[in-house]
Amino acid sequence: MDGLEETAEAAKGKLVYPFAELPPRGKSIEVAAGVHWIRMPLPYSLDHINLWALDDGAGWAVVDTGVRTEETVAVWRELFANSPDTRGLTRVFVTHMHPDHVGMAGWLTRKFGVRLWMTRSEYLMCRVMVSDTGREAPDDAIAFYRRAGWSDAAIETYRTRFGNFGKHIHPLPDSFRRLRDGEVLRIGAHDWRIVTGNGHSPEHACLYCPDLKVLISGDQILPRISSNVSVSPIEPDADPMADWLSSLAKLKREIPDDVLVLPSHNECFRGLHARIDRLQTGQERSLDRLRNTLKTPKRAVDVFASLFARSIAESDVQLLGMATGESLACLNYLLHRGEVVCDIADDGIGWYRLVG
Repeated sequence: MDGLEETAEAAKGKLVYPFAELPPRGKSIEVAAGVHWIRMPLPYSLDHINLWALDDGAGWAVVDTGVRTEETVAVWRELFANSPDTRGLTRVFVTHMHPDHVGMAGWLTRKFGVRLWMTRSEYLMCRVMVSDTGREAPDDAIAFYRRAGWSDAAIETYRTRFGNFGKHIHPLPDSFRRLRDGEVLRIGAHDWRIVTGNGHSPEHACLYCPDLKVLISGDQILPRISSNVSVSPIEPDADPMADWLSSLAKLKREIPDDVLVLPSHNECFRGLHARIDRLQTGQERSLDRLRNTLKTPKRAVDVFASLFARSIAESDVQLLGMATGESLACLNYLLHRGEVVCDIADDGIGWYRLVG
């Protein structure tokens, strides 16, 4: 669910990676007092997710859970077996609703009899999307991708894949503890503040500990890849790129630069503000390239080359969907600011062009 890999040049910045080693399978590395780094495998091209265990006094609070697979279950069991600490989990925090983050939350909360802590929008949206499991692709979604310029073959593949979201997520608890922006939680010996953001997901929660100078950034800030910011068929007129850029500015404003950033993918790093600056500058450059491309009318699928460093194959429908969603996020950003108009042709395809 995360962004396309950046080029080596784009990823450069004033970042420092303080840990030379990655956590081995089934074990953890302590990165700050009472904060442990766990690395969980993913069955995707992005082959890992970072989870965080926080000493919570009576046990451990875990932040994010991994995707629902048999391998993930096996690694969790190895962690429990390998740990010299026999305390169990006290609570399960989930930064946002994507399967690699929430997939094992139901399994863990039931296993330890603890509560799930999420923001309201993330919990409810996850419940909505899980309810699509087994459904046929709705007409609105087919029209959405046809308007973007997808071929009949790509749409047919989408039909066969639709409704798989819930298969990657253990059934969620029927209740949850809501996380609110600005809320301060006592976790073990330290206070952690919730800082929410938007764009990558509806109400993404980051956790910031001033005492430890640690920020658990989830997918809002990643050191080597950019977060996927997409428009989906559920809300085709959304402006998530504006939300994401606003969230970057909020993080820079509210979180000091001297924190150790614990991201969901890649390695722990220092240099938060430099990374935010790089992401903002990179996005502005992408939008400038898009503006230049739209001097002649284009479909959403025609602007990939101006936005992404890799080719997007129609045969890879998962990648095609991410690229289409992010292209539409950029196009909608310009639409909402009156820089672009979209003409819908008789065949339902949208053609975007620069105003004037």
